[in-house]
Amino acid sequence: MTKFTFSVRVYYEDTDSGGVVYYANYLKFMERARTEWLRSFSIQQDALRERYGVIFAVRQVQIDYCLPAKFNDELVVTADVSNQGKASLTFQQEILRKNDVLAKATIKIASLDEKLFKPVAIPAIILEKIK
Repeated sequence: MTKFTFSVRVYYEDTDSGGVVYYANYLKFMERARTEWLRSFSIQQDALRERYGVIFAVRQVQIDYCLPAKFNDELVVTADVSNQGKASLTFQQEILRKNDVLAKATIKIASLDEKLFKPVAIPAIILEKIK
């Protein structure tokens, strides 16, 4: 599968008083990209919960902040599955402004039973799409 890309505009609400994107908001941008990655397969997270009893949760994050994003920047956020386990997906993600890498992260997502919050197999419908 090719690397998924998602565009984000930096709004004033995303920044601190200096006009620089607040560090936690980079993770929000990456979360949006992963959600849109699923949508690109016509898969909605609420439908996964209702139909399969599965939710996704971030289990681990390693992030490097390389350059600051600023108010009104147009960014591209990437999402690429680098590893697949029975109940987890590991994503490599970047946030770019033109050719500059602003942040890069490795994010491990766990597939969980919605009621027990214990690991469960990733639904086959998703595994079929990422092959």
